[in-house]
Amino acid sequence: MSETTASAAAAATAAAPSGHAAPSAPAGVVIAESATARGRRARIALRGLQILLALFYAVASALPKLIGHASAAESFDELGWGSVGMYTIGALELAGAIALLVPVLQSVAAMALGALMVGAFIVQIAVFDGQYAATPVILLVPLSLIAWARRGHNADLLRLLRRGA
Repeated sequence: MSETTASAAAAATAAAPSGHAAPSAPAGVVIAESATARGRRARIALRGLQILLALFYAVASALPKLIGHASAAESFDELGWGSVGMYTIGALELAGAIALLVPVLQSVAAMALGALMVGAFIVQIAVFDGQYAATPVILLVPLSLIAWARRGHNADLLRLLRRGA
């Protein structure tokens, strides 16, 4: 048994709950990190981050736009987009928030919300003199992480789309 295979087998046995040996990998295959306790914690943390972002986009960002709150209406009037633009952006944010919680859509949702944040950053710089420009930039960091970490779901989404077409 090679040193790599032996260390992978030892890691798999050590990561198995209650002392039972985990299923062994074929010779020469290293056990993926996601099979370890550390990988499970990372997946749980990422899912928690997705839930927090979904709550932020749905409650703090989309809801004021969709109910026509005065602060949101003023901003969109200043942009010249009016209520149509406000409701459109609010609907996109709400759709993105919901899609962040749907496994097959989460990577695409993070990319779409990231694109929306790039637009928000540009608007903040160009129209509002950068007053709140840091917010969309800060949100780009976790959205990029989610899009990258969940990128494997994009193939599943493509398969579903091809099957439906």
